[in-house]
Amino acid sequence: MATVVGTQSRAQGADHFFRILAIIMAFTVVAGFSVQYLAGRSSFGARTLVHIHGLAFMAWVGLFVAQAWLATHGPISLHRRLGWIGAGWIIVLLLLGSLITIDVVQRGMTPFFFQPQNFLIANPFSAIMFAALAWTAIRLRRQTEWHMRLHICAMTTIIGPAFGRLLPMPLLVPYAFEIAGIVSLIFPIAGMVHDLRKHGRVHPAWYWGIAATLSVIPVSHIIANSALGDAIYAAVTAGHAGAGVPGMEFGPPPQMPPS
Repeated sequence: MATVVGTQSRAQGADHFFRILAIIMAFTVVAGFSVQYLAGRSSFGARTLVHIHGLAFMAWVGLFVAQAWLATHGPISLHRRLGWIGAGWIIVLLLLGSLITIDVVQRGMTPFFFQPQNFLIANPFSAIMFAALAWTAIRLRRQTEWHMRLHICAMTTIIGPAFGRLLPMPLLVPYAFEIAGIVSLIFPIAGMVHDLRKHGRVHPAWYWGIAATLSVIPVSHIIANSALGDAIYAAVTAGHAGAGVPGMEFGPPPQMPPS
């Protein structure tokens, strides 16, 4: 009984700020993809891989919010069981994130405000940083302060596509990719401000999370602009429509249909 009471007490005493932040992040994702649908730039007629990818990542968003809620309201036992499901689900997201990126590049359908070769490198690397942060958060589950913050940072690494659908990306060329990633940092920065106001110091987990998120920008550019990047792009696009698309050039904006 003492153990049950203790875990429930920890759940009630957890910082509700993280639950609120998780909900705002989930709302950002839903808003970003809803805007695309309402604007007619996406539909439910997409190919199967797109639907599987979307469902898998939306399921993660739902799990992310549910875990933040359970951490503050309990039961902690359910939070822990779902955490192990999440640990395995990360592998699914890694695979699907890479597959959809490869599929888009092979079809020559990379959004025109991204360089296809950089897109091919950056997206999987973002997924790797997400997995690294999320698995580290799970490993440090008994160190609650690290656990909560690293999960927020992990979500930050994959929320860029949502911001990419909310920001005027065509107007941000040639820095659209970088700006979407930097804007995503609003969430860990909010956490840092919260720490300063509540504890008088910034927890080091935020610095690690921001460093991991920002690392995607220079690392992807270095690889994409190298002979290795050229080789990867050539191997992935060989025999596909994407082979005829210059890897390090921005594509032309889509033609508007005549009125």
